[in-house]
Order: sequence, then C-alpha cells, then structure tokens
Amino acid sequence: MSESRTLSGVTLIMSGGSRGIGEAIAVRAARDGANVALLAKTTEPHPALPGTIHTAAAAIEEAGGHALPLVGDVRDDAFVADAVARTAEAFGGIDVVVNNASAIDLSRTEDLPMKKYDLMNDINCRGTFLLTKTALPWLRQSANPHVLTLSPPLALDPKWHTQHTAYTIAKFGMSLVTLGLAGELREDGIAVNSLWPRTAIDTAAVRNVVGADLVTHSRKPTIMADAAYEIIVRPASERTGAFLIDDDVLEEAGVTDFSVYLNGGAEEDLALDFWVEAKSS
Repeated sequence: MSESRTLSGVTLIMSGGSRGIGEAIAVRAARDGANVALLAKTTEPHPALPGTIHTAAAAIEEAGGHALPLVGDVRDDAFVADAVARTAEAFGGIDVVVNNASAIDLSRTEDLPMKKYDLMNDINCRGTFLLTKTALPWLRQSANPHVLTLSPPLALDPKWHTQHTAYTIAKFGMSLVTLGLAGELREDGIAVNSLWPRTAIDTAAVRNVVGADLVTHSRKPTIMADAAYEIIVRPASERTGAFLIDDDVLEEAGVTDFSVYLNGGAEEDLALDFWVEAKSS
C-alpha cells in the first residue's frame, strides 16, 4: 500500500455512500483525515438495506475524517449545485469526485418498466455527468484533482450485451463519461478514471438483487476501498482514462495476499462480477 502519500486534508465529494462500497471508500479516506461530503437520499434505515447517510457520516468521523452529509437526489440539478457549493464552502475546495451512486435492475427488456430504465440512466449516467460537471471549477483549483467512477471496462463483445440490456446501457454510460471527460479534461490536469471489481462484492445489491447465495462467493467492500485509495492518493498526472480492476490496482501497489478480503468463502470459489474476465495466472 502507498505510504508516502496521504489524503489528509483532501476533500472528496461522493454520490451515494450511505452503505456498501461507497461507505467503505469514504471511511478509508477518513482514516487519513480526509473531508468527505456524501450526497444521498437515505435518512431512515430499511429492513433490507441497513445504513443511512447519518450512520455513514458517523463512521467517517469515527475513522478520523470530517463528514458533511447532504440529503438529496443526484438527479436534481439544483440539489447537486447546492451540494457542491456547500462542500467547497465547508472545506475550502474539492479535490476528488467519486461517482458511486447507482441503481440496478437486472430484468430482461420485455419485463423492464420504462420507469426503471429511466431511473437507472438518470442516476447512473446522468448523475455521474452532472456531479462531475458541477464540481469542475473546484477540481481545476485542486493540487491533485481526481474523478473516480465506479463503472466497468468498456467492451463491445456481444457476450457482455445479451443479458440485462438496460442495466448494461446505464453502467456503460458511466464508463463513457470517463472516456470522454478523460480526454476533454486532460489539459486541465484532472485525472478521470473508472474502477470496477473483479468479483462480486458483498453489498445490499448483491444480497437483494443479484442473489443472496453469492454472499460467500464475494469479496468484502474493503477491497474496492483500498483500490480506490491507491488511485486517488497518487498524482493525477500519472494516469487518466483508465478502466481499472480492483485486484490489478492492489497488485500494482504491492499487495500479494488477498485473503483478507474474502467474505467467508474460498478464493477459488469467488464469483466474477459483470463484464470482467477471470484473472490470468
């Protein structure tokens, strides 16, 4: 893991983050003393979705960071503009945008209501574009500006597009934002990258949408948190426009033992996430 750099005093603004991977990324940054603004809607716990924006903020503070919980919808232009302004006012700027908010529905095309199609695209793709766009004036003033989006590597092989077409469109839309903005913002020195897990991750989405039987075939959210940390702690000039996989990032950082990320199962039994191949030996 990186030891020579730190996120102390760095300000992150994140969509979502009340639980799961987003919360894990926020808490990892907080351990360095980072400032973290969370944009999320969840104020009351749900029986199937534990965690709220307030419990996540408390975890950030407990880890040593400074939290700014901002309750609202990433689809709302006025809310996002206000959230960005409040974050910059509270912490003196914005250094990192983490596009974490995402909606999922794996229904086949004929079974998917258009309301769900619109929801996924509005949160996943439009929300990513909106939050990043709105934060750009502050990112341009940062000494080490990063945009990190939790979305998969782009690929046009038909095998990736024959299931859950609407969800694929929404997630690949997020990745197209990475591809486009990496080129558009290169001269501004803003790193724009995507991060995706090699395997299933034990999150509420896996437990409640993909299938609870995958829990022991998943890794813990901390693998994504540690990988995200390794990306945003490094100079923005080192890499942009990359579609990164969590265990590749950590191997590059010197990690050799991934057993700490197991979620009760065995390494050989891990289930691959969507749109990724098994790691070559």
